[in-house]
Amino acid sequence: MTLDLSRQEAVQKAADAGIPSALADLGSLVRIPSIAWPAFDQSALVRSADAVAALLTGTGVFDSVEVKRAAIPGTDEMGQPAVLATRAPRNGRPTVLLYAHHDVQPPGDEALWESPPFEPTVRDGRLYGRGAADDKAGVMAHVGAIRAVSEVLGDDLDLGIAVFIEGEEEYGSRSFGQFLADNAEVLRSDVIVVADSGNWDERTPGLTVSLRGNARFTLTVRTLEHASHSGMMGGAVPDAMLAAVTLLATLWDADGAVAVEGLATRDAETPAYDEATLRAESGLLEGASPIGRDSILSRIWNKPSITITGWDATPVEAASNTLAPQTRVVISARVAPGQDVEEAFAAVEKHLRAHAPFGAQLEFSDVDCGDSFLVDTSGWAVEEARAAFADGYGVDSVDVGIGGSIPFISDLVREFPAAQILVTGVEDPHARAHSPNESLHLDTFRNALVSEALLLARLNDRTV
Repeated sequence: MTLDLSRQEAVQKAADAGIPSALADLGSLVRIPSIAWPAFDQSALVRSADAVAALLTGTGVFDSVEVKRAAIPGTDEMGQPAVLATRAPRNGRPTVLLYAHHDVQPPGDEALWESPPFEPTVRDGRLYGRGAADDKAGVMAHVGAIRAVSEVLGDDLDLGIAVFIEGEEEYGSRSFGQFLADNAEVLRSDVIVVADSGNWDERTPGLTVSLRGNARFTLTVRTLEHASHSGMMGGAVPDAMLAAVTLLATLWDADGAVAVEGLATRDAETPAYDEATLRAESGLLEGASPIGRDSILSRIWNKPSITITGWDATPVEAASNTLAPQTRVVISARVAPGQDVEEAFAAVEKHLRAHAPFGAQLEFSDVDCGDSFLVDTSGWAVEEARAAFADGYGVDSVDVGIGGSIPFISDLVREFPAAQILVTGVEDPHARAHSPNESLHLDTFRNALVSEALLLARLNDRTV
């Protein structure tokens, strides 16, 4: 479809004009420490959901705006507050579902932040604050885009729109599937836009076409019934730390590539991306070398990786001459797109059991598997998104893979198999989501918001 040029210009101007108010509203959201972990003040999540609901109500386009919760399957608990806004389509137009999340990661060590994590601060063309990029900017891209198309189209806005702003994405989306099931009729859509990914760089939009899966679990290693004196028994008795270090080292080869039989690799082309860019975007120290083989992006997008993300050990300040009887580690295995994640976890478990040294006892617990995702790029929604990106950013988009995972997308696919799913985002490679000094590149935000407004206008011109 070709959007009428006069209407396209009007939508772009309206979206541009709305950037200051969108950023002001984003700053207000960033000030709310909406963290879903039980150790944090849960009333902040309620305030955050209410604030998002008020923003959506203020657009004036929805038939209904509600703050809702869903049950966490297998428990007697309810999930965190989510926002659901809906309007029915008219005159044969499609329905689009816009997703983002209003919960954020904990700030971590606040001493590592250059400005307070929940005080939005602009420096050098970036807005700093927890959630400024991930994913309250996604929320405001949706709100700002809706404002723009509503202002321009008025009564001609026939597009069906559903907005689902989740409240526990950073805490595992525990009630996500149930929320979809509870609200399936009003959420059922022709197109789903998930605004929770990244772009090629701060100037070039990215359309995410693949995501790795993730198998995360806790491994407990035991060798002793009780702790022993390291001087009296060391050299004859293996402690759990020795066993764990020896075992974990078998997961990689000398190049740092994963050495687990049964983990698959996806065969797909990747764009040019050099080591200098990797160093700049990752913070790799001088003298430290990249790991793995083949093109850098194939290692991140199309191959498995294994990371130790947590380890129970005696702190250095409390170290004593003791053989540890057991230790626990958290292992995160990223799975190549297209491989069944349960199959991948089974391969990792088999490898660890086969390589357990000194007869160490292994226990696997807290297993959490999230599926990978591959986009069918032949659909009309992808064409519309690429056209909107090209107009909104002024350059063509790049099809990107993401090394990370968005496990809930498999729930969307399962509940709405006929929907075309577009994974977009407002982050650039320097956003530092989940890390201290998370930030949003302001020009990227502007272009993302304008592009989404143009996409909504293009969808409004389609019939289904």
